[in-house]
Amino acid sequence: MPTYQYQCTQCGHGLEEFQSMTEPPLTHCPECGTENLVRVLGAGSGLIFKGTGFYLTDYRKSSSSPSAPKKTGTTDPTPDAKPEKKKPPSE
Repeated sequence: MPTYQYQCTQCGHGLEEFQSMTEPPLTHCPECGTENLVRVLGAGSGLIFKGTGFYLTDYRKSSSSPSAPKKTGTTDPTPDAKPEKKKPPSE
């Protein structure tokens, strides 16, 4: 539910009201008692995140658990390993 800003055109009193979007706008000024209250276009409030799941570290995997090896861009897992030489058959 959004917070709407209202201002009285008669006395200049301003207020904020937490209302549903389907509710009709307020018209009665609580300060002077007239029906001159109008909804003012406001800048709105910033987005507020509460709870978990909004931080980069919440989804980072821990390095202590054994996991798949990191991809280095090559298909050979051991590029420095040399193939073993076969011994000739002994007679």
